[in-house]
Amino acid sequence: MLDSEDFAALTGPFRAELLAHCYRMLGSVQDAEDQVQETLIRAWRSYGDFEGRSSVRTWLYRIATNACLRALENSSRRPLPSGLGAPGDDPAVPPAAERAEIPWLQPMPDVLVSAGPADPAAIVTSRASMRLALIAALQYLPPRQRAVLILRDVLDWRAAEVAELLGVTTIAVNGMLQRARARLAEAAPAEDDIHEPASPDDRALADRYAAAFEKADIAALTELLRADAVLEMPPLPTWFAGRATLVAFLQAQVLREPGCFRLLPTTANGQPAFAAYQRESDGVYRAHGIMVLTIAASLVTRTTMFMDPGLLATFGLPPALADDGDLADAPGEGPDGTRAPGR
Repeated sequence: MLDSEDFAALTGPFRAELLAHCYRMLGSVQDAEDQVQETLIRAWRSYGDFEGRSSVRTWLYRIATNACLRALENSSRRPLPSGLGAPGDDPAVPPAAERAEIPWLQPMPDVLVSAGPADPAAIVTSRASMRLALIAALQYLPPRQRAVLILRDVLDWRAAEVAELLGVTTIAVNGMLQRARARLAEAAPAEDDIHEPASPDDRALADRYAAAFEKADIAALTELLRADAVLEMPPLPTWFAGRATLVAFLQAQVLREPGCFRLLPTTANGQPAFAAYQRESDGVYRAHGIMVLTIAASLVTRTTMFMDPGLLATFGLPPALADDGDLADAPGEGPDGTRAPGR
């Protein structure tokens, strides 16, 4: 029987990838962390029965997948606003009230799932499997189809291994995989611009976007957006599609004057992201949420603003910033080591 330190040493190297796996299944950072903890508890209790017929890594993935499937039995899918209805058509009208009762999709901080292989190709593959568009699309799949697709197409398990885990035949697994791929293709068409992680060009473009956002520079923002760009703001159900409508909404409802927001760089779901702080009446910039950008062909195609101040703690970021003067002339480093845009 392993003692607790030996068990932690045995399973610790797999914690980050297990967290990524549970997040792909569940779409929530908190739920994923809960199921990783449940996985490790179950593994500790049953380690005496582990016969070594598979690797420890495979054994842990089996436990984690079953834990996630149990968690999904009585839960609904986690959507983004674009998955619930048509886009807003009048940017001058205030968006609909927030829907706090909906279990919205959450962003995943890269720092929590970055441990793993250093091979650049493997990192690109990992980033692709964490992108918001894919995680949102996975939510449309029934839980077992979701598990099959992740295990087969992301983790490269053999059909026989998946069949043994789920207690079905390989024919059933192949059928579920075929249906899952077809539905996924409908929900999330393949992106054409997934490239090296931490792309300098993407980061530079994101920093220009952040600087324009902070300055309420509508003309600069317009230049950085693709014509069919999308803006989502969970927990608000209203969303906008099309550069002209999106920009009109920002100008009318959000960026009424420069300095309303401060954006600190980070990364989420393998994409450029920012922690957003909004200036309140006392002049203090307080946590507003996490903004995740999707970039393709050197333009921003989607801005997903997760308006949940509590998310910043998950990213290791403070709930408020010092007054504006302290940082106005001293760009700092973000939590991922990138430079904040000058202000």
